[in-house]
Amino acid sequence: MTKVVFDEEKCKGCELCVQFCPRKVIVMAERINAKGYHPAVLADEENCISCGICARMCPDAVIEVFKP
Repeated sequence: MTKVVFDEEKCKGCELCVQFCPRKVIVMAERINAKGYHPAVLADEENCISCGICARMCPDAVIEVFKP
């Protein structure tokens, strides 16, 4: 099961989730979304602890966290 899901088309690339992730498992994608931003993505799902900090920091509520 996926631990964190990003609505990449709504992401504005602010990088707050990247900055506040305690495990540093979120990165900005190289691809560009329809709005012209690099969306955030989960780069290392195995080391994600589903803490939810990324979702709380996201000003656009584009992150959904699932507890294992």
